[in-house]
Amino acid sequence: MKVFDLECSQHHVFEGWFGSEEDFLSQRERAQIECPVCGSASISRKLSAPRLNLGAIPPAVSPAAEVVSVTGAEQALQSAWMNLARRVLANTDDVGERFAEEARRIHYGEAKERGIRGKASHAETEALLDEGIAVMQLPLPEALKGPLQ
Repeated sequence: MKVFDLECSQHHVFEGWFGSEEDFLSQRERAQIECPVCGSASISRKLSAPRLNLGAIPPAVSPAAEVVSVTGAEQALQSAWMNLARRVLANTDDVGERFAEEARRIHYGEAKERGIRGKASHAETEALLDEGIAVMQLPLPEALKGPLQ
């Protein structure tokens, strides 16, 4: 099993597990690998070196460690974003293309108040805001809409 550090065109870094280098290349060529954060299929493999545990004493903190901490902060931010997106999916009803209609029904007391998500055009969103209905655009990664493996 090969574990590769991957990066999408939006610079989101994530890990992928493949049977071989050829499996990775084949899946990437067929656009079967997507960024779990933004859904981009434009994926590249980052440089990585195998970690060999030879019993040596680890070196003192070097300037390279500062780069790792920045990467760690970025990974923490991505993780927080994914957790937020999962919570939104778990705690809202998907009303699909009927979002604007259902938001109005809830706002005017014609439907039970609850959290909803769905799709609305820019014009529909502006109209909802003009009516005093609070809405927020929140792009959710396609990868979260199905089971994660």
